Amino acid sequence: MTPFGERLRQLRARRGISQKQMAHDLQISNAYLSALEHGRRGAPTRSLLIQICAYFNIIWDEAEELERLAALSHPKVTVDTGGLSPRATRLANLIADRIARFDDATLDRLLAIIDSVPGSRPERS
Repeated sequence: MTPFGERLRQLRARRGISQKQMAHDLQISNAYLSALEHGRRGAPTRSLLIQICAYFNIIWDEAEELERLAALSHPKVTVDTGGLSPRATRLANLIADRIARFDDATLDRLLAIIDSVPGSRPERS
């Protein structure tokens, strides 16, 4: 599941809307909505994101947060380490190899380290 999919599911559940009903209302397939929620599809298009915000009547900070989560929700990420140090390439490869085995505590520690790097934007969730 992606951060966007998780939030989308929370929004639906909070309002008691079924996946099938939401898909129908947004005029998208239930399979596509399910894939978005489960992280089997990439981020939604900008127009769908706007539709979703309007559907849930969310604006301002909450809409920006949903957009930010969508931008962070590509389930298949390519990391280009060309021109970076061998250590950077090693790190990218180790993460790609092991990320499925990281527990939540490990993921939280790694996210905290990355968020603490000057110039990085802290995660909000």
